[in-house]
Amino acid sequence: MKAKKLAELAMLTAVALIIFIVELQFPNLTPIQGVKLGLANIITVYAVYKYTAKEVFLIVVTRVILGALFSSHISVILYSMAGAMTCLAGMLLLKRVIPLKYLWLCSILGAVLHNTGQTVMAVILMRSVAAAANYPILIVTGCIAGLFTGICAQTVLKRDLRNTGKS
Repeated sequence: MKAKKLAELAMLTAVALIIFIVELQFPNLTPIQGVKLGLANIITVYAVYKYTAKEVFLIVVTRVILGALFSSHISVILYSMAGAMTCLAGMLLLKRVIPLKYLWLCSILGAVLHNTGQTVMAVILMRSVAAAANYPILIVTGCIAGLFTGICAQTVLKRDLRNTGKS
């Protein structure tokens, strides 16, 4: 990997971590555990449409591990990684059929997959389907958050492509 590409990926990872840490400072929007904006996913969605699968994988894995360390929530790393990997796999596949102008749709579906991955992990770890009780609410709030992060990522990517002359 060339130094310029590595620096770009490191910067994106740093930005995603900063957004994640700042978002941790926001009060919970609802009393339901797991509902959050997921603003760091703006970087993930942007990267899915700009970089290779391997490069996005590196960003996401690094962000999840460092985010768990920085937030002192090491115990949730399994949930975070399950959600992130399910989301990433789905978005990488969806990118093949969803064009840039509908990137927001890929983000919504990614949010649904993220919540699905986390819920499945919770059911596995807790050995109880009761862990999925909030799943319907997580899907609805995930779609709303996914739409917002998708619109943000689409705006950033369009501007980036315009500035680099690749639009």
